[in-house]
Amino acid sequence: MAEHADEVDRIVDAWVRERPDLDFDPLQVLSRVDRLSRHLDRARRGAFGRSELQSWEFDVLSALRRAGTPYRLSPKALLTQTLVSSGTMTNRIDRLVERGLVERQTDPNDGRGILVRMTSQGLTRVDAAITRLVDAEAELLRTLAPGDQTRLAGLLRKLSLDFD
Repeated sequence: MAEHADEVDRIVDAWVRERPDLDFDPLQVLSRVDRLSRHLDRARRGAFGRSELQSWEFDVLSALRRAGTPYRLSPKALLTQTLVSSGTMTNRIDRLVERGLVERQTDPNDGRGILVRMTSQGLTRVDAAITRLVDAEAELLRTLAPGDQTRLAGLLRKLSLDFD
């Protein structure tokens, strides 16, 4: 077992003992990714909750924020960025309008088209949430040196390219 063993090491060692015929190397990586994912999910829910946002609300508002001033996109562009169905997006926009975080506007370039624009309240919430999120995520990575974080990001990018 490694000098600084964690729960995954203990689980894998037990499996190796019980099933020496299998290669458990994938568990060494992906079980840790799964466990880290749970910590990240908690950190994100906390960051969004303190800004009075659900994670799906943050997804939509952050897409608008990243679009830059005047913080508006078509519903189709929002669909592309958030990977949800059009019915789901319509429902989400409706709920965000009810909360005063976005508004619908007629597209100035296409009188039949609609744009979703973030309100000042939406901007305040998403900016607070992203600040809290970056702080929470930095805390999760605090034990890794900057170079290690860069190397890990590169390895995870390489792994995720086939899935995106």
